[in-house]
Amino acid sequence: MKVAVVGATGMVGEVMLKVLSERNFPITELLLVASERSVGKKLSYKDKEYAIIGLADAVAAKPDIAIFSAGGDTSLEWAPKFAEVGTTVVDNSSAWRMDPTKKLVVPEINANELTKEDKIIANPNCSTIQLVMALAPLHKKYKMKRVVISTYQSVSGTGVKAVRQLENEMAGVQGEMAYPYPINRNALPHCDVFLENGYTKEEMKLAREPQKILDDRSFSISATAVRIPTAGGHSESVNVEFENDFDLNDVRRLLNDTPGVTVQDNPDTNTYPMPIYAHDKDEVFVGRLRRDESQRNTLNMWIVADNLRKGAATNAVQIAEYLVKNQLV
Repeated sequence: MKVAVVGATGMVGEVMLKVLSERNFPITELLLVASERSVGKKLSYKDKEYAIIGLADAVAAKPDIAIFSAGGDTSLEWAPKFAEVGTTVVDNSSAWRMDPTKKLVVPEINANELTKEDKIIANPNCSTIQLVMALAPLHKKYKMKRVVISTYQSVSGTGVKAVRQLENEMAGVQGEMAYPYPINRNALPHCDVFLENGYTKEEMKLAREPQKILDDRSFSISATAVRIPTAGGHSESVNVEFENDFDLNDVRRLLNDTPGVTVQDNPDTNTYPMPIYAHDKDEVFVGRLRRDESQRNTLNMWIVADNLRKGAATNAVQIAEYLVKNQLV
């Protein structure tokens, strides 16, 4: 199994290598790929050093799988070139997510839709992944009508430049700004760029991607995405209106029985999900489960996950694992 990791020097790329190693992904030949300015630099994987190669050399090597985390423009240009030589691309950018010819996959939910013909597979937005992991089993049983979500997203979702901005501000050091305002001791209701409708791209991803993953446009989602000064882990306050009524104990059981979801929900012991506990874990944590007393058939919940792992790297590796297990590559 010849595997290329495209964007290996970035934040998600580093976590990707860690996850591949932890999960003992069956690699016989590893290609670490990055931009021209990184070519020749060395990275280690399982105690062995690898020299970074460029994209053209990686395509020429014809890997079986290429896992991309190098930005939308790179994916738009290079993913088709890999696909042309027979490589199956798992892309972590937003480039292909809403392309009607490409699958948008969370393995626990819809990996069974994948076929050998799917040569470019999209990995959803980090906030979308943790949201649908909790919503999918509930939608199946109670049928969602409307979801209102507010996110509390860490600076690591923006990238290394944003992490440095937060660290500099906490240390009282002037440095390069990833955001238009300080992030330390602040909250920015501004994730990604603003669109003509007044929403940001991040908010519209949250509105559209779950409908595609669940293959159902009968429910609607309204989102507000906020950046907060945490180093890692995204949190979401979610209000879900269902067509059918529910029992809270049944909701807890249903979520507990969902692979990849862990319920942390006991107000008596102050047990609820937090980014500090989700760090470096692959589960999606759900808590603060309570009935919305202002409206019928409506549930409030709090969802937290490590955005660099299940929100990005782990989900992509799980897609690759499914492809290998089912001989689709």
